[in-house]
Amino acid sequence: MVDQPNQAFRKALWAGAAAIVAGSALVLRFGISGFWAAMGTALVVLVIAGALGKRPRPAIPKSAANDPDPILSPMARDVLERLPDALMLVDAGGRVLYANPAMREVVGVGLERKHVSSLLRTPTVLEALARTSATGEAVSVEVVLRVPVERHYQAYTARVAADQAVTTLLMHDLTAVKRAEQMRADFVANASHELRTPLAAVSGFIETLKGPARDDAEARDKFLGIMGVEADRMRRLIEDLLSLTRIELNEHVPPQGEASVEAIVREVVAALSPLAKADDITICVDAAEGLPKVVGERDELVQVFQNLIHNAIKYGRDKGRVEIVLRQTSATGRRGLDAMVTASIRDDGEGIPPEAIPRLTERFYRVDVKRSRERGGTGLGLAIVKHIVNRHNGRLHIESRVGEGSTFTIHLPAVRKPAAASVTEVL
Repeated sequence: MVDQPNQAFRKALWAGAAAIVAGSALVLRFGISGFWAAMGTALVVLVIAGALGKRPRPAIPKSAANDPDPILSPMARDVLERLPDALMLVDAGGRVLYANPAMREVVGVGLERKHVSSLLRTPTVLEALARTSATGEAVSVEVVLRVPVERHYQAYTARVAADQAVTTLLMHDLTAVKRAEQMRADFVANASHELRTPLAAVSGFIETLKGPARDDAEARDKFLGIMGVEADRMRRLIEDLLSLTRIELNEHVPPQGEASVEAIVREVVAALSPLAKADDITICVDAAEGLPKVVGERDELVQVFQNLIHNAIKYGRDKGRVEIVLRQTSATGRRGLDAMVTASIRDDGEGIPPEAIPRLTERFYRVDVKRSRERGGTGLGLAIVKHIVNRHNGRLHIESRVGEGSTFTIHLPAVRKPAAASVTEVL
């Protein structure tokens, strides 16, 4: 005979899961309000499920005494584990009873039985949890987590009727939505500002060719050459803006692949060798043996080293030298990492004033505007580098002395090696 309360419990849980999925679809169509309307319905359904599913609990055996979430049935646990949104259950004392995989990605592993204030150092979320726990009132707040990369969430707290006082914390990731909104605004502002000058130049030359220089072959050839340069500049600018937009949009998504930094650097050096030879610049690569691969997307890392090595050639001295040093270093202070691969690109150019270094990764910031534009720069290269390095959980460090040159160093997490089994060699 089927246990009727248990059967109703299952049905209600699946209905709650369906409401959550529907809410995720509604947020794309109708915004945040549609999502939370569906989410509220889902939570009500889950509460009803808890009431229908209640039955006398058997004594917890000693072997299960350390189970981090004994309050959940296997069915409830399976549903919550599959949610795309981060969810946490907190007891009346503020200690974590359960966190699903999405929540563990936000605040780390080993959460159970820890106090929530030691995991989420966000006052608005802690205040919402305390308020809901004390009064039972559902609270919705917007949260920004800035480490390791900026992420936006809508956090929702509610108290669940269960055998003990339990408060739920649900965090819906709005990062992609917020970034898309900001990217659209930035693209329009940047494109309109940076395209104004070349468009004005091209329009002026067209008017001149249509009027005073209509029959002047020499002026026509000269103006057409300048118009071609300005058109190329506009093309590069738009390509860099689109590239930067795509990178910023996915900056919060960790890369999944593996890549060899040494192979990428040597490939980029080979591609840029003709440019270096034109200025009689020598490029030297000093790579340590046995460098591990790094966690990252190869195409994006190629873009990083293209920008850095190209800049070293562009701003180095004529008949100068660009030195690239690749080393493995320890991941000091980086939780969960064993080693880093460090790549330093040094030029012997004019150097950068100290006050300009903090601004180098800003969009369109140039130390020498005239020289940058003469060499085809768009002012976006280092901004692209910064966002790619951030996405790869790496670091960018810049050192420079006026008159002596500059060194750009990036640190990227190495692929973790599996623990090797001990082997005894018999001679």
